[in-house]
Amino acid sequence: MKLQRTRSQERILTLLKTLSRPISAQDLYIELRNSNHSMGLATVYRSLDALKLEGSVQVRTLANGESVYSSLQQDQHHLTCLQCGESITINECPVHDLEHELQDSHSFKIYYHTLEFFGLCDRCAVANKTNEADSSTHHH
Repeated sequence: MKLQRTRSQERILTLLKTLSRPISAQDLYIELRNSNHSMGLATVYRSLDALKLEGSVQVRTLANGESVYSSLQQDQHHLTCLQCGESITINECPVHDLEHELQDSHSFKIYYHTLEFFGLCDRCAVANKTNEADSSTHHH
């Protein structure tokens, strides 16, 4: 069955496919405006919602609370540093079998899942240690 998509939805999907990175709705809105496919921000959000519900768009919430969208049809797993915001993609997935079990046991259609671990990357961890050491040497 062919999905009836609006022109705005098609445009957004096409743009998401050409961008190889996840993008916020706000940036998407700017990208569309720059490419002369201007549409209101509300339309961008509505279209993203519709695409999300049909499983063609994935949404992921960053450490700063911002949502980013992508057309990537794959599960995403990240180690995200709370300090510099760097996201390291991890390829091994511990919950893949669980996903299949859940689909069966709950008759729930799963489009994708995200798995996110938050903490400090080695650079920031080292920087933090140095800062702690500095502050503890200033006792008179």
